[in-house]
Amino acid sequence: MAEDAHEPDGATDPVREMAREGKRLNRNFSWLAVLGVLLVIGGVVGLVYTGLATLTSMLLFGWLLLIGGVVGLLQAIQSRGTSYFWLAAVVAALNIAAGVVVIRHPEGSAEALTMFAALLFLTGGLFRLVGSVVVRGPQFGWTLLQGAFGLLLGLLVLFDWPDSSRYVLGVFFSLALLFDGLGLIAIGVGGRRIVSMVTPTPVSSPPPEQSESAPDQSNN
Repeated sequence: MAEDAHEPDGATDPVREMAREGKRLNRNFSWLAVLGVLLVIGGVVGLVYTGLATLTSMLLFGWLLLIGGVVGLLQAIQSRGTSYFWLAAVVAALNIAAGVVVIRHPEGSAEALTMFAALLFLTGGLFRLVGSVVVRGPQFGWTLLQGAFGLLLGLLVLFDWPDSSRYVLGVFFSLALLFDGLGLIAIGVGGRRIVSMVTPTPVSSPPPEQSESAPDQSNN
């Protein structure tokens, strides 16, 4: 009888473990949604203050280059004596030099990157236009529209350069933050909903008085 009395408690242990795991997953998805909200707020603020967003993105880019160059240089020093030592050292030195230049001259770096982005839009749009006309595949209309949009965007950025360098990179950076934040919010909310659907509710075990009185009633 003692073994029968302990069976309900043992049976609920996996359920309680799943419930605890579900709570932990809910917390993780909640933090993911909070991070998404912060990114969305940052993206909206960046779209309002595009000049500040451009300057911030350039400084972040410069510090990433600088930190990456220092880490690469340390790895190159650790791998001295190997065949790729000089290549790693040169790449690290270039990253450090580029990071220092971007940090010290963020506006000039923004102008150079904006020109590079405009040329990328122009060449990419031109290749899509020519490719869609020559190939005429099943996605002809969509490819033609993408090419025309890229070509038009490149021309707009190029015609307004260097004034466009004050807002183009900031707009791209803010849009990336905005869409990434919306994606994280969707993942967090959807994950919480799925976890709540598949997580069982733990069933409380009966009081000891009821479990002990049950055998006495059966004997009577």
